[in-house]
Amino acid sequence: MRVLVCTIVTIATVMVAAPIRAQTYDPNFPVCLQTYSTGGGYIDCSFTSQAQCAASASGRAAQCLNNPYFAQGGRKPPQRRGVY
Repeated sequence: MRVLVCTIVTIATVMVAAPIRAQTYDPNFPVCLQTYSTGGGYIDCSFTSQAQCAASASGRAAQCLNNPYFAQGGRKPPQRRGVY
């Protein structure tokens, strides 16, 4: 019984102490810049257009991509009608 309790406490401690990663894609911006480097790259989703991102990526090992999690503010999901 003690082994089971110690195992549960150990697993809980490890899970709580694990670092939490920030969300990579910001849903407020439609374009992201992905950079590449030997130490590891990063993704920066703070661009409002492809042209703005391309200007920032110019001369760097980077590419612009569409944000797959962009939340379009003006669009509403289609309304479902109940089945009668």
